[in-house]
Amino acid sequence: MFAENKMTEDLSEVRDFLINERAKTLTETEWRFRMRGYGYNLRRVEGGVEVARLPQNSVLGTIEL
Repeated sequence: MFAENKMTEDLSEVRDFLINERAKTLTETEWRFRMRGYGYNLRRVEGGVEVARLPQNSVLGTIEL
């Protein structure tokens, strides 16, 4: 999915990708920084993490962690 440089709007695929990448990092700050490199802005909100697509910062949804 992401290795082919193909972005997706499917929140379940994005969620799986984010969780896999989170397992590779030591801190939440590092994780958010890495995800910005992939074109996603993450923001901690009540009930989970809000996921937005960069550069427009259009919100895809909120995932529960």
